[in-house]
Amino acid sequence: MALPVVHLITDRRLARELPARLELALAGLPPGLAAVHLREKDLCGAALFELARRLLSVVREHGQRLVINDRADVALAAGADGVHLPSAGLPPEAARGLLGPSALVGVSCHSADDLRRARDAGASFATFGPVWDTPSKRRFGAPVGLSALAAGVTLGLPLVALGGVTPDNSRLAREAGAAGVGVIRAWLEGPDPAAVVRRLAGLAP
Repeated sequence: MALPVVHLITDRRLARELPARLELALAGLPPGLAAVHLREKDLCGAALFELARRLLSVVREHGQRLVINDRADVALAAGADGVHLPSAGLPPEAARGLLGPSALVGVSCHSADDLRRARDAGASFATFGPVWDTPSKRRFGAPVGLSALAAGVTLGLPLVALGGVTPDNSRLAREAGAAGVGVIRAWLEGPDPAAVVRRLAGLAP
């Protein structure tokens, strides 16, 4: 199954009613185009599981996929489609052993060495960045830029460009070879998340 091209990362501080926001964002999209990343680090396992089940019903209704950040146990219990791991987290092969061969297993990467490790460990994809400046990624240092993204693509692991991605610059990430783009604020803020997602996917100018 092809990798989703738009990765919608949650932050309920920006949109308290995540299921309702997600319903708007996924409206009218072709099946398989989007993956929703449930990333709520402050939630305990039980609360994360409950939110995952609520989001999963919306995701399934629209033919998209749900991955859980860092919690393979919650992904398994909720019936999600995969897990997204920190670079120093659970090894991808262990997550795949738990979730099955068809699971989406992503890894957060910030360097070529990170990408090689994720690739060799059997990850399905990696998020790579920050490509552009963004407040949430400044702790990782200066943006890596499009040239590093293009170089990372040559290592053979599908990359999802992350960090400062907007509907206006997402085309540049795709032209650099990214298999997809990941966003937080772009889909959680503003009146028309469906239009944002379509532009991120290259379905609208």
